[in-house]
Amino acid sequence: MRVLGIETSCDETGVAIYDEALGLMSHKLYSQVKLHADYGGVVPELASRDHVRKLLPLINQAMAEANCQPSDINGIAFTKGPGLVGALLVGSSVARSLAYAWKVPAVGVHHMEGHLLAPMLDEPAPEFPFVALLVSGGHSMLVSVKGIGSYEILGESVDDAAGEAFDKTAKLLGLDYPGGPLLAKLADSGEAGHYQFPRPMTDRPGLDFSFSGLKTFAANTIRAANDDPQTRANIAYAFQEAVVDTLVIKCRRALKLTGLKRLVIAGGVSANKQLRESLQEMMVKMQGEVFYPRMEFCTDNGAMIAYAGLQRLCAGEREPLSTKAQPRWPLDSLNPL
Repeated sequence: MRVLGIETSCDETGVAIYDEALGLMSHKLYSQVKLHADYGGVVPELASRDHVRKLLPLINQAMAEANCQPSDINGIAFTKGPGLVGALLVGSSVARSLAYAWKVPAVGVHHMEGHLLAPMLDEPAPEFPFVALLVSGGHSMLVSVKGIGSYEILGESVDDAAGEAFDKTAKLLGLDYPGGPLLAKLADSGEAGHYQFPRPMTDRPGLDFSFSGLKTFAANTIRAANDDPQTRANIAYAFQEAVVDTLVIKCRRALKLTGLKRLVIAGGVSANKQLRESLQEMMVKMQGEVFYPRMEFCTDNGAMIAYAGLQRLCAGEREPLSTKAQPRWPLDSLNPL
């Protein structure tokens, strides 16, 4: 089976073609970063309009790169949710229209399931079961994964997600949008020992996350500090260290709770170098394994949607013609395959 995957959940337009036997045949991505930079964050209406402009040209490019005709496509997968409802409707409308015109089935994919399965795009792929840490701008969650669609939420963010806290703290430090990667780069020139940030919700049982208080702590620290480059770098270092330590502590708890030795980390924050190094060190001590997507598949992309959609199409799932977007969609409500 050969699947066209479409991702339009937020501010990236992603298109890919994945073949069951040949693997990833093409992958195209357009980022709206410059469009939203002047506003300091994503403007939903602008995001939706830009998806309308960019999606069909990207599909044409992906088809040409894979040397495919419509008759070569056996199914279409699209991000059904969660995400911005207007952006989701662009992708779902185009996907369902093409599926109708090309006389192939379509399937709606859960955005976070796409991220969770993104490490499967490379070798070696993680084997089931495993614990997944999903960390992005909108989500921070720990999931026990027994198989595709068999998910148990162990813990999740009760307020700001890790990526959201990174971006908001970066803005407080005067960094451009999107701030998370820029904060991580600034932290590289920071020094340890100047500031001590709290590790939220690690002094109590459980696996939920809360980064809103950490963001407030950062705001108060920035307000009281000298406004010079090294001080800002030191604050960025301390903030990143606190987020990474918190995620590592929670991952260790989840692995001990489940008895598993295999960890998958995915989502935009999974590209953070300090987080990768810290989790790798933890898994070596625990005599386990950790898996990540390649860097280009950490952020939103069509390849992960094509792969996840392939699995569900092969299992017989189909989307009705009257499909709707689901801006809110619990991960643990999916059907196991």
